[in-house]
Amino acid sequence: MSRSSKAVLGLSVVLTAATVAGVHLKQRLDRQRLHDGVIRDIERQNRKKENIRLLGEQIILTEQLEAEREKILLAKGSQKT
Repeated sequence: MSRSSKAVLGLSVVLTAATVAGVHLKQRLDRQRLHDGVIRDIERQNRKKENIRLLGEQIILTEQLEAEREKILLAKGSQKT
């Protein structure tokens, strides 16, 4: 084999190995990004559930506050008569 043939073969082997390694690295990064996306989705769902629970508590507290205000207003109105 001539020197130039060996150089071309060596360069081809190096480029092929670099391409294969690059593809595997990209696949690993893509897989990790997909996994991170699933974790973010689960966290987002948990935050949404917590927000809905807090909203329910706020609605109940608001109803209680309005009921107390109405009682106070009725009590003041009955005191006037």
